[in-house]
Amino acid sequence: MPFQSGNADGSRESVVFFCTSVVPKRGMTAYIRTTRLLARSHLKTAMRESTCQRRITLTGHGGPEQLRLIESALPPPGPGEVRVRQRAIGVNFVDVYFRTGVYALPAFPSGLGVEAAGMVEAIGEGVDDAWLGRRVAYAGPPIGAYANVRNLPVAQLACLPANVDDDTAAAILLRGLTAHMLFAHVRPLRAGDVVLVHAAAGGLGLVLAQWASALGARVIGTVGSDEKATLAHAHGTERTVIHTREDFVAATRDFTNGRGADFVIDGIGGATFDRSLDALAPFGMAASIGQVAGDVAAIDMARLHASRSIAVSRPGVFRFVADSERYREGCQAVFDRLATGLRVRISERLPLADAARAHQLLESGRSAGSLLLVP
Repeated sequence: MPFQSGNADGSRESVVFFCTSVVPKRGMTAYIRTTRLLARSHLKTAMRESTCQRRITLTGHGGPEQLRLIESALPPPGPGEVRVRQRAIGVNFVDVYFRTGVYALPAFPSGLGVEAAGMVEAIGEGVDDAWLGRRVAYAGPPIGAYANVRNLPVAQLACLPANVDDDTAAAILLRGLTAHMLFAHVRPLRAGDVVLVHAAAGGLGLVLAQWASALGARVIGTVGSDEKATLAHAHGTERTVIHTREDFVAATRDFTNGRGADFVIDGIGGATFDRSLDALAPFGMAASIGQVAGDVAAIDMARLHASRSIAVSRPGVFRFVADSERYREGCQAVFDRLATGLRVRISERLPLADAARAHQLLESGRSAGSLLLVP
């Protein structure tokens, strides 16, 4: 029965409990009990020790060059916390927003990252022993996922089903929660609804297209190249628009015989969101969930006039997951979708030390699918 613990210098120490001779059957129960007690004693000693944490830190707003890999001692988990040894870390555009100052950080230096998967290797006071050794994932604050190991509130963790591996969990959970929020709470979909998804070949776009299609919606997706158009179509778009060649408003009107889309999901921002309003059907809704191309300008309420009867939403997934009941509901919805065929495309797996390169790839628009960091 092997057990590994982390030393203060970050090295790993293996302790193996084994029997050197045949144990009589009548003494086996006592032997197993003694072995478990020895293992638990060593484990509890290990949990009171610090371990070496390698993490990406941000000392100020700016470009990817602001990201630095540092090492320091991570204290034992506090009351209600666990220590997670991370195996895969999701890279999301919200990380870029925090790095560049679009979204505020509490203070500098700061960690970065809001999503990862791994295994619980230590528990704090008040946490059930059953958490030890569990495979888990999480999405949302507190920021600091770009690390090999970290302490987290146990309430933040979702236990992973056996059919969901670490890479898949780290690539899908935040995006899946976003899809569930949009399609179950912001604008519940009905079969036959038309959904326009911008950046349909990105990590989130591929999830949104599949999710909406599985709910019976007809999906239009905008992309930037033929290659991405093929990828988006394979993941659920019925009509794909290469925005450098074709006007997405005209394409949407043509696809719907002039009616427009029931729901537009825009993570681009800038002028794209303003034009998205023109693609809406009466009583349709446009949701702004990002601003890659810049801030969304103030909206003249006259554009939402009764003659058009359209609505605008600015939902935030962090606000959504702050409600523990919705967080649990959303995680289960993601796992259910994975069990029924939701596919996750991982475009790159990079070492933790290459976090800056991951941000460069993400901002370039060249990646199609999800990016992961591997500690």
